[in-house]
Amino acid sequence: MATVATDTRVTPEDLLLMPDGGRFELVDGELLEKEMGWNSSWVAAETHARLRNHCREHNLGLVNGAEAGYRCFPDDPNKVRKPDASFISFDRLPPYGEREGFARIAPDAAVEVVSPHDLYADVEIKVAEYLSAGVRLVWVLNPATKSVRVHRADGSVADLGPDDELSGEDVIRGFSCRVGDLFEMPPAAP
Repeated sequence: MATVATDTRVTPEDLLLMPDGGRFELVDGELLEKEMGWNSSWVAAETHARLRNHCREHNLGLVNGAEAGYRCFPDDPNKVRKPDASFISFDRLPPYGEREGFARIAPDAAVEVVSPHDLYADVEIKVAEYLSAGVRLVWVLNPATKSVRVHRADGSVADLGPDDELSGEDVIRGFSCRVGDLFEMPPAAP
């Protein structure tokens, strides 16, 4: 992630008004550009689609994409993070009229896809922030290794390889897929 130099501190309200604000997170009043490579972006979209389809089919909750911002961090109420995909169960979802701006509640699950420019330490910081905000399940997908690191609210971590099964556990009930399937593009049409 690249920090964008500005002369003034940016507020969450400023970010909402920016025409290209969907590309940025906000940390310590500074804009952080979410730089995704083509492959990382595809993996994020594939994961989002699989989660969305499962949650719609089973009426579990809403799945948001990479532009949905969360302003739910107790240590910094002005921080805005935008996971590559996120899930909030219907029983925790605010009423429809209260869904404008950035979400003030933590998602139940967050997905981060490692991009070519991401530093490992930065990804780990985001995971810690999500967990401290109350996210129950965080998946970090790494296209370079075709692996997923699963972080849980209880502090446990699991590393899954391409042939392992990724599960929504008790957070996204019934969801599962082979890890490698999240990274394999469909064959080109003849």
